[in-house]
Amino acid sequence: MKTGIFVALAGLFVVASAAHSEAQTAGSSLVAVSVEELREVATGWSAKKQILGKDVYNEGGDKIGSVQDLIVAPNRSLSYAIIGVGGFLGVGVHDVAIPVSAFKPQMGKIILPGATKDALKATPKFEYAKN
Repeated sequence: MKTGIFVALAGLFVVASAAHSEAQTAGSSLVAVSVEELREVATGWSAKKQILGKDVYNEGGDKIGSVQDLIVAPNRSLSYAIIGVGGFLGVGVHDVAIPVSAFKPQMGKIILPGATKDALKATPKFEYAKN
């Protein structure tokens, strides 16, 4: 995993939203990225391939959970990762929201310094808003 992957992902959301702030011509609409933007997107990181489902470790090398989801705030910034802690085969997992800035990518692993399974299980469980 590249250094600063979460910061870079947050930057991609900001760049993408800024790139689409151009004025549109009446009767036309931009529904996808331009060729120039596509080059930028292709050099970014894939949440699906490089983050989602990946294990999270503390600085001692202990596995403490795995990335279940990424939350994009209404302002289009990547703000939180949902980490599943405990459970077995997805049953009994305690999901917690962790600020993306708390992670420290290190040697291809996602590190959450100072965390333990017990400490994360003691935090309030994350639940999605019901619409």
